[in-house]
Amino acid sequence: MVRISEEVLINLLLADGRMPAVKLAEKLNVTETAVRKKMRKLEERGVIKQYSTLVDPKKAGYEVTAFLGVDTRSEAFLPVIKMLRLKDEVRQLCSASGDHMLMMECWFRTQADMERFVTVLEKTPGVTKVCPAMLTEKLK
Repeated sequence: MVRISEEVLINLLLADGRMPAVKLAEKLNVTETAVRKKMRKLEERGVIKQYSTLVDPKKAGYEVTAFLGVDTRSEAFLPVIKMLRLKDEVRQLCSASGDHMLMMECWFRTQADMERFVTVLEKTPGVTKVCPAMLTEKLK
């Protein structure tokens, strides 16, 4: 029996999540059935959570991509998270250690849209600090 390297399979899927099982099998030199079984096991273990599409924000009409660091008073932490989860501009939201309590990736159509978003966020009850960093180029 040939073992499929989880790491190699995961890397192939990260490079192209739409790669058909038959193509994955070809690259791994195993059967399509073996690939499907391994993928199902990875899904059941929660290693693979979902399959998604990678979008280029600029080509989709978003002029500004930014990471925002946000700090809150402790009692406002959960309400702020709840509010941010509802914002279409917020593409990824994470709790963090380090410089900020929350880190998020946001997409904005214009610089002015980002400035309005940051201004409203700064005025949100319990928010103590908002630190935006505009992304200029994705390097990896």
